Amino acid sequence: MLGLGATVETNRRQIAADDFFQGMYTTALEEGELITAIHFLAPGKGRLRKISLSRRRACPVGVFVAQTANGVRVAITGAGNGVFRHAGLEAALNKSFTLKRSKAWPSTRANSTAICMPARPSAPNS
Repeated sequence: MLGLGATVETNRRQIAADDFFQGMYTTALEEGELITAIHFLAPGKGRLRKISLSRRRACPVGVFVAQTANGVRVAITGAGNGVFRHAGLEAALNKSFTLKRSKAWPSTRANSTAICMPARPSAPNS
């Protein structure tokens, strides 16, 4: 959603994906608010890359790059406090954008992208 510049529609309002995700396990939804639709335009080009950082096969880091009508968007999950955009990569890719297919960077469909988050941390012991 974030990598595509989606708009989240709820039973009360519309929220840009840039404003929707607020941190790990935190969104802009208010109590009783329900998502009714998610709207986004298909990108001209896009790729998802998952990078496993451990042998445990824990949730990998995911990097999604999309060339949209409004410029290149880069969304990263699993490498910080929730999903976030990377302005530096977006600026560099807006100057020169090419995606090459290879085994190291497989082609994926944007609608098959899932956000993977680590298990919710347990409460600290008192």
